[in-house]
Amino acid sequence: MPLNPIAAMAACLCALSATSTMAQSTVTVSGIVDLALRRVSNQGVGSLTSLVSGSNSTSRLVISGREDLGGGLSAGFHLEHGILADLGTPAAADKFWDRRSTLSLADQRLGEVRLGRDFVPSYVAWSRYDPFSYVGVARSANLVSATPVGPLRAAFGTNANTTVRSDNAGQWLVPGGLGGLEGGVLVAAREGGDAASGRASVRGLRIGYTGQRFSVSAATTRSENSLTASGSFRDSTLGGHVDVANVRLMAAWRAFEVAEAKQAMLLLGAVATWGLHEVKASWLRADLSGRVGQTIIDRNDARQLGLGYLYNLSKRTAVYATAAQVKNEGAARYVISDGLAGMAAGGTSRGYETGIRHRF
Repeated sequence: MPLNPIAAMAACLCALSATSTMAQSTVTVSGIVDLALRRVSNQGVGSLTSLVSGSNSTSRLVISGREDLGGGLSAGFHLEHGILADLGTPAAADKFWDRRSTLSLADQRLGEVRLGRDFVPSYVAWSRYDPFSYVGVARSANLVSATPVGPLRAAFGTNANTTVRSDNAGQWLVPGGLGGLEGGVLVAAREGGDAASGRASVRGLRIGYTGQRFSVSAATTRSENSLTASGSFRDSTLGGHVDVANVRLMAAWRAFEVAEAKQAMLLLGAVATWGLHEVKASWLRADLSGRVGQTIIDRNDARQLGLGYLYNLSKRTAVYATAAQVKNEGAARYVISDGLAGMAAGGTSRGYETGIRHRF
């Protein structure tokens, strides 16, 4: 007797479910779609209006899984693909799982060993204190740029850098249940690649503590590639937060250094939450000092001010609006992304956006 196709599909699903239950494993597909209308005005070159992806949270597709191996031991994987939802294309042209691609083995007592492409310790310690989560017109990443000449440009040129992620990484993460203590160690191999390939030898360390109403975190990351013969690129961070009633106050310091060049950043932020409403504000300063070769980079500084509002329509969907301004000094030309190119050194960049974010 021929088997009904629907019955056959149901039988396959039941078999897969039974296998999954016996192995005590789970696979989850999730993600975010975030789109916003943005307008950026750069002094002297005009304004540009565009539809952009990921202004509140980066648009992404996530496939993750975990298998319970018994005795407190588990195996897991995490694959995360960035999406430009306005174009329907990958966020990175050269990497499909550009946001994260890791395989791990975790023990409840000994911690987690994780291999693959992942966030570096300094980024983890810094971004948690950015009220705008490192995205949108008010993101702190606006001042993490290879323009003008400074430690980032000296260490990486205009190629991919290690201020957010590292390829080829192996790391150990502190186990949970240590009374709020957290942290980890990361090591990555350069694998013979030069700066143009985006590969670097990376070593990083992070330690922190999270209490009921406050946290502190510190990290350091060192990178070496074909452009850092005069010394490694150093990325150091220190930050913390405290909750006062329904307001979270945040502060963080970060420094990029290579040879005689330094960029120091100070971030002050606040997030107020009541009911379905959320108001965010941040102030960011970037100060450059020292020299790159014979080029003096003192006084090539910038300041950024950001303000945002978010309203949660549900647990998964929110609408938001954000505004920001970047004021440059000296030879600095930091700008809000998705504006017209060509702003003169020392100019001002302004931007605002309104959008919608949906989690699935």
